[in-house]
Amino acid sequence: MAELPSCAVPAGSAPDEVVPPPCPASVGPVSHALFRLARLHRMFAGQLLRSCGLHPGQELLLMHLWNTGTQRQTDLINVLGSDSATMTRTVQRLERAGFVRRTRSDQDGRVVLVEATAAGLALRDRVERMWGELERATTSDLSADEQTAVLTTLERLERNILGSECPSTPDRLG
Repeated sequence: MAELPSCAVPAGSAPDEVVPPPCPASVGPVSHALFRLARLHRMFAGQLLRSCGLHPGQELLLMHLWNTGTQRQTDLINVLGSDSATMTRTVQRLERAGFVRRTRSDQDGRVVLVEATAAGLALRDRVERMWGELERATTSDLSADEQTAVLTTLERLERNILGSECPSTPDRLG
């Protein structure tokens, strides 16, 4: 195993302590903490979802179909903040597993409609319980006021990112 730089591991740190950011991440401690949390959250969700044959993100598509019914695939792309290739792969995998069905629109043959199958609908209870478990694991020691504050802060951070220009080329990074 590679040795970590001395600035990344304080002397006497226990394995269960929060990992400090590596040297380069020290210029972005909030971003580093968000990255770590998002990764852990996704891993935990993945472990929960695996028991019913789903991968993280697939349950979001199913949840949307459960709440709205049949949707155009292009609308799913917009609602779930995805891209065309990723959505196509996700829908194909769910279709192969028997959880969704794709059909062409009767009005416009270019339009692909996606609907939950009986097997997909049958997952609803399990997936909702899993999301409840994920929420409890994430917020177990937070009061209701703290949970509200976390949500407010996360929404603010999301607006900050959405309002920022993302550098698309190395030149824009300085």
